[in-house]
Amino acid sequence: MNILLIEDSLAEARLLQELLKYSKLKSYDVIHVKRLEEALQQLKPASRPYHVILLDLSLPDSQGLDSLRPLIHTAPQLPIVVLTNTNDEDLALEAVRQGAQDYLLKRQLTTEVLVRSLQYAIERKQAVESLRQENETLEHQVEFQSAELIKAKQQNQRRSEFVSMMSHDFRNPLCTILLSTELLKNSEKKLTPAQKTSIFKRIKAAGNDMVQLLDEIILVGKADLDQLKCVPTPLDLVNFCEKLVENTQQSAGSQYQIRLTTHGDVSQTLWDEHLLRHILFNLLNNAVKYSPEGGMIQLNLIAENHQVKFRVQDRGIGIPKEDQERLFQAFQRASNVGEIDGTGLGLAIVQRCVEACQGEISVESDLGKGTTLTVTLPLNRKYKDF
Repeated sequence: MNILLIEDSLAEARLLQELLKYSKLKSYDVIHVKRLEEALQQLKPASRPYHVILLDLSLPDSQGLDSLRPLIHTAPQLPIVVLTNTNDEDLALEAVRQGAQDYLLKRQLTTEVLVRSLQYAIERKQAVESLRQENETLEHQVEFQSAELIKAKQQNQRRSEFVSMMSHDFRNPLCTILLSTELLKNSEKKLTPAQKTSIFKRIKAAGNDMVQLLDEIILVGKADLDQLKCVPTPLDLVNFCEKLVENTQQSAGSQYQIRLTTHGDVSQTLWDEHLLRHILFNLLNNAVKYSPEGGMIQLNLIAENHQVKFRVQDRGIGIPKEDQERLFQAFQRASNVGEIDGTGLGLAIVQRCVEACQGEISVESDLGKGTTLTVTLPLNRKYKDF
């Protein structure tokens, strides 16, 4: 048993050691200090391990119960037995309330009383520590189970939202197909060739919408199962972006001006064309979709510091601050989209593709002024990094 004795009186310290000398303790070691500051130094982690503290309440640098708080703070696991010449029941109770395990009067001390107090103090402290650890374990278990319950509720909510969203998004093209085929069946002889061609185009467009939606769902599912892999191959990045911008411009119409600017050297580089197409296609399409009044849309391609930044900037409706944190979750859309069509999968797909490429995505947006989305991907050059 290692005992830390904090006592400024040498005579009383010798008396306590004499009492312990004649006890039944087979092995003990008393380290005597005269000041509270010396005791706190002894309790630092690098010093010897102690089992119990004997504390006199009258010290040169601390008086009364003021000594308890720093000792408990420094070594909360150690039991403290208070020593005093004052027979004060209120003081004794307050000492126990503040964390002491026992309160002993020096003039009434015997070997038996002292040893019993030390042993009981250690046992009580160990019992308290054991209960505390059990409580902490139970609290952690409760927190974990609560978190799992919340997670399960969120998953159920997302599943419910998914079913609802899919029902809505599949119903529209399916209704178009069913109504169009019914029209062809019942009115085929009355329809002109031009009308039939228009109906067939509507059926084809509705079918394409369903295929695209299924492809997006499958891609998100692969990403969530960690099955979306990046396979870089040589790609003319500037030419790839030019064609993508050109196609987006043709689909968007003349009220939009979609521009590409490039900075830095991206020649002889490797990219996963499939993932990159998903990223830029969705970013450009969103820029067009959420700029209903048209205007300038900019794709900036910036190569620097072994990275390439793809920055898509529009002057559209913007994204409210409160919506930006959940923007990349599947089936989540900003609260200000109104009647603008969308599934809420576009940016979720972008984020998953970016993560598969070991990149990052950030958003800056001002409501009513526009949005800038920046994707940063590592730049891999042929024959060097691969």
